[in-house]
Amino acid sequence: MSVKDHLSISPEVRKALAGGRPVVALESTIITHGMPYPQNLEMAQRVEATVRRNGAVPATIAIMDGELKVGVKAKDLERLARGGGKAAKASRRDVAALLVSGAMAGTTVATTMMAAAWAGIRVFATGGIGGVHRGAETTFDISADLEELSRTQVAVVCAGAKSILDIPKTLETLETNGVPVLGYRTEDFPAFWARQSGQKVDHRIESAKEAARVIALQFELGMGGVLVANPIPESHAVDPRAMEAWIEEAIKGADAEGVSRKALTPFLLKRIVELTRGESLLANIALVENNAAVAAEIAVAMSKLASSKLGSRKAKLKAKA
Repeated sequence: MSVKDHLSISPEVRKALAGGRPVVALESTIITHGMPYPQNLEMAQRVEATVRRNGAVPATIAIMDGELKVGVKAKDLERLARGGGKAAKASRRDVAALLVSGAMAGTTVATTMMAAAWAGIRVFATGGIGGVHRGAETTFDISADLEELSRTQVAVVCAGAKSILDIPKTLETLETNGVPVLGYRTEDFPAFWARQSGQKVDHRIESAKEAARVIALQFELGMGGVLVANPIPESHAVDPRAMEAWIEEAIKGADAEGVSRKALTPFLLKRIVELTRGESLLANIALVENNAAVAAEIAVAMSKLASSKLGSRKAKLKAKA
């Protein structure tokens, strides 16, 4: 058996990939662990609609019924949303065990990247990546997302790293792993709810077409993934100083309750929603939709670029014949 024996690719996504049409992968932990029901379902539906509106096919990825589903159907999307925190959170280490058990699980950035690459999808939209947690010098709590970016050829469009993380250390780890960080019309690495973190990206890009050219060449060179950092829309950005105070309070709560490892991020996000009286949740939804739109534009540009290169090769072969 091969990896593809464990993939269940929806007919729509399979047809799009076979025809060279643009497809955007979407993760599912944001549905199962990132937001409460019914906001999580509404968000997932709106994000898929945003991808379609911008010319690409959405492929939400999750582990369900003993399969890695690529292109979750509407009824299963609702199952994920209603399952909420009862579903597992699947990172790279969990995939085999969850497939064997048949449990339902939301896929993290790392696992979604893996499944997308196996299916042949090269662009993925999420909210924010995982990274180096604050205090990692003693806890060693570093997300598997960072290493996955170094080895899996998928471009991840995000609003930077979640502000609950240690962003300087996260960027340093990305640099060590050779992951290029492209700022989408920005030179400042965004901090999820805030447009700026005070840290610089590696390279600024101005358009989806420019991003597509960089990503395509990165993959042609046999290198790993690419991170595209796309700031939250100004209309939904949260004041960084106020957010930092809320984050510190949420972290103190996690420490007091002994919350750590894979339970930490969901705990912090939920607590921050409470502290901000829902403001962070609205911001989260806005930034995910914004990332989905940019990812779709990049996927369209990459599809056109691939088609142009194929046409050029065919013309050269015809001229030689």
